[in-house]
Amino acid sequence: MLSLGTGGGKASKASFVSYVTPEEIKSEKEPPKKNKHPELLPGEVVFCSANPILKFTQDDQSQRGVFGTLLCTNFRVAFVSDEEEDAAQHFKNRLYGEHDIPLMCVDSIYGGYDDKKKLITSGLVKNKSPNKMIIHCKDLRVFQFCLTFTKEEDARKIFQGIVHHCLEPKSLKCVFAFSYSNIPNPERWATTTFDSAEDWNQEMKRTRGWCKIVTGNENFELSQRLPQVFIVPKAVSEEDYAKFQGLGLPIWCWSHHTGCALFKASSVPMLQEDTVAQAYMERMLNDVAQNHLYSVKTEDLSETLPSIQEIQLAYTKFKQFFLIDNTTDFWMSDVKWFSSLENSGWLDIIRQYLQKAVEVVECLEAENTNVLIMEEDGTDLCCVISSLVQLMLDPYFRTLPGFQSLVQKEWVAGGHNFQDRCNHLHHKDKEQCQSPVFLLFLECVWQLLQQHGPGFQFSETYLTVLSDSVHVPVFSTFLFSSACQRVSSIRADSPQTQRGALSCPAVWDWSVQFDRKAQDFFINPLYAEKPVKVVKKSHRPKHQRQLSLPASAFKTPSKKSFFKEETDSLKKMLRLRRISRWMLSPDSPQPSTREFYEAWLRKPLDYHGLLLPCLSGPAIRLWVQRYLRWLPEVQVFGGGAMAVISRLSELLAQVQELKQQLEWKGHRQETNHRGVPAHLQPAVRHSSVFPFASSRNWSFRPVIPTNVFQSLLVPDSLADQDDEYTEVVSLV
Repeated sequence: MLSLGTGGGKASKASFVSYVTPEEIKSEKEPPKKNKHPELLPGEVVFCSANPILKFTQDDQSQRGVFGTLLCTNFRVAFVSDEEEDAAQHFKNRLYGEHDIPLMCVDSIYGGYDDKKKLITSGLVKNKSPNKMIIHCKDLRVFQFCLTFTKEEDARKIFQGIVHHCLEPKSLKCVFAFSYSNIPNPERWATTTFDSAEDWNQEMKRTRGWCKIVTGNENFELSQRLPQVFIVPKAVSEEDYAKFQGLGLPIWCWSHHTGCALFKASSVPMLQEDTVAQAYMERMLNDVAQNHLYSVKTEDLSETLPSIQEIQLAYTKFKQFFLIDNTTDFWMSDVKWFSSLENSGWLDIIRQYLQKAVEVVECLEAENTNVLIMEEDGTDLCCVISSLVQLMLDPYFRTLPGFQSLVQKEWVAGGHNFQDRCNHLHHKDKEQCQSPVFLLFLECVWQLLQQHGPGFQFSETYLTVLSDSVHVPVFSTFLFSSACQRVSSIRADSPQTQRGALSCPAVWDWSVQFDRKAQDFFINPLYAEKPVKVVKKSHRPKHQRQLSLPASAFKTPSKKSFFKEETDSLKKMLRLRRISRWMLSPDSPQPSTREFYEAWLRKPLDYHGLLLPCLSGPAIRLWVQRYLRWLPEVQVFGGGAMAVISRLSELLAQVQELKQQLEWKGHRQETNHRGVPAHLQPAVRHSSVFPFASSRNWSFRPVIPTNVFQSLLVPDSLADQDDEYTEVVSLV
C-alpha cells in the first residue's frame, strides 16, 4: 500500500515519463539560427560576418534598433535584418539595399568607446573593438551598429575587416569592378560615349562647328593627357599637337550657331625668359581667333574661381550639418542652421561658378566671339564651366540622353580625374587632391533645374541618383583618373585586369541599378516638349530666344576688366569688348553682365532657348532632396515639393487624356507616351523626400519652432509663454 506519510517521510518517485528528448524540445522552442546573407552579385565574395549585431535607429537616443547579421564583402558592407521586410520599396536599387553601403561610399568610421566617439584612421586596430561602430557615408547616410551582443572575437574581426576594406589604401585591381562579371544590358536612353571619331564628327555637325578632328592619339602616343580623339581649330598645325605634352592645346567644346566656339586648354608653365612657351601660346591664341571673325577672349579660371582645395574645404564644413547621429543633435544644430550653411561657403561657391558660366555665355551669345578657358590641368574647373555654358545655351543637353552625352564628352572623355577627386583608392599622398568637383557641377545643374523646371527633361531624382552612383564600384564611368588609364585598364592585355578585358557597364545602363518602373522617376513630368513646327528652309538655324543688345553694349571696356587680349596683333582686330565682372560681391552687380541678364529677362521665356540662372541671394537654394532625405525630422508627410509635383502630374495626366479624346478620337494614342507614373499619382500621400525615404523610418515627432524648442529645454517655462506660442504645427 502507498503510505501518505508526513513531510518527514520518504518522497515518492516521479512517475512522469517524457518521450521527447531535450534536444527536440530546444529545437521546437528555439529554431537553429542561420546567419542570413544578402543575394550576392556575380563576383562578390564575403570576407567576414558577425551575428547578432544591433543596428540602431536614428529617431532618438533610446538605443532601439533591429538585430541582424553584419557582413563585409569585396563590394559592400551589408546588414541583413532578422526581421521580415514589410513594405515593398518603389525605388529599390538592384545592386545594394537600404541597409548596405558600397565600400567606395564609406566616408569615415567612428568607434564608440563608452560615451566617447573616436575617429578611426588606421586599418590596423590593435586595441579591443569598440562598443559601437558609426559609419558616415558619402551619400550622407549614417549607420550605427552595436557590437556588444556578439562574441568579442567576432566583433573584433568584423570591425577590423570593415575598417581595413573601407579605409586602407588599395590598388586599382582590388576595386570590385574588376571582379564584377555581368553582361551589360542595352541602354534605355541612347548615350553618345565620344570614344570614336564618328561620335565627335556627329557632334560637330550637329553644332555646325568649323574645326578638325585629330585621331592620332589612339594609342596615346601624342600625349597621355589628351583623349584618344579630340577636336582642335583648323589652323593648329600637326607639329604643335605633341608639344608640351598637350599643355596649352585648345580643345574644342561646342560651337554657337553664329560660328564662334568655346575651347578649353591646360595652362603652360610660363617663365619670364621662356620665349618658346610664349611663342607657342601666341600661336594657339591666333589659331583660336581664326576660327571665327579673328576674335578670341581668354580666361584663366585658376585666378578667378575657388580652387579645388577651397571647394573641398567648403564642402567638408557643409556636409557636417547633415551627418546627424541622433535626433537631439539635429534639434541642437537647428538653432543656427541657416547661418551655419552660409558660413560654410559652399552655396557661395555654387553662385560664383554659375556667375562665371553666365559671363562666358555673354561672350558667345551677345558678343559673338570665341572663348578659351584655361586652368592648370584643364580637367577640373574647365569641365564645370564648359558643361554649364553648353547646358544654358543648347536645349539638347537639357534632355536626358543629351545630358548624359554632355557628361561623357566633357568629363569622361575630357579626362576628369575621378579617381583622385573622389579618393576611390584612399591613397594618403592623394588626399590633397580630393575635391567634389563633379558634385559641384551637379549642384549648379540642380540650381538651373529648380529655377527652370519645364526646360529639363530629367528630374532632380535623376541628379541625386547620379551623384550617388559616383561611389558605386561597379561602373567604369567614374572610376579612372584619365582616358589613358581607362583605356589601358579595359584592354585584355593590361596588367591591371585579372580575367581578360574589363567588361563592367557604364553608369548610363540604369537597368543595372533600377527596373523600368523606378527609372520613370528620372523623367520630369513637367518637361515642356518642343512643339513640332513646319519650318521653312534656312541657311542657318537660330535659337528662338535671340538676344540683341543696344549699341551701347559695345563700348570701350572699363579698367576693371579681367579678360585680356594676348597679343598686339589681336588687339587691333578684336571688335568686341572684353568680358567684365558681373559681380564684385553677390549683392553688388556691375552693369556689364547685369545688362545682359536684364535684357534676357525682358524677352519671352523660351524653355528651348537660352536659359540663365538668377544669382541673387535667396535664389541659390539648398538641394533638399539630396542633403535632407535621410533625416526623418525634416520630412513632411503629404507635403513638400513632391506633393506639388504629384498634383501637377495629375492635372497634366488629365489634360493629356482630354487631348487624346479630342484629337481624332483615339487615333493618336501616342500622345500618352510621356504619361505620369502610377506611383506619382496623388492617391498615395508621400513624404517630401520621396522616393528615397521609407515610411517606416519616419519620425512622428511634431515640428517644433526653434523658440518653443529652446523654451522646452528650460523646465517649467512653457506655462509662462505668451499665447502666440500655443499654435504649434504638427504632422498630420
